[in-house]
Amino acid sequence: MTRQSVTLSQANEQWLQEKVQNAHEYSSKSELINELIRNARRADAINQKLAAAEAAGFTDKSAEQILAEFKKKLLIND
Repeated sequence: MTRQSVTLSQANEQWLQEKVQNAHEYSSKSELINELIRNARRADAINQKLAAAEAAGFTDKSAEQILAEFKKKLLIND
């Protein structure tokens, strides 16, 4: 893994610290930041696929409608 140095606003630093200390889901801020980036990348990939599908004209549904259906299917399969 590469090592990075980032500057955070006080509010973001506090939020990260609270998540690590109180949620006990993450052992470090780095772990939480990596999870946030993975989630953002996943959302970006979904949005790109939705935009491509809309541009191709294969659907008359909006991105919001498709995303709602996708989320509903995820909840059903959990």
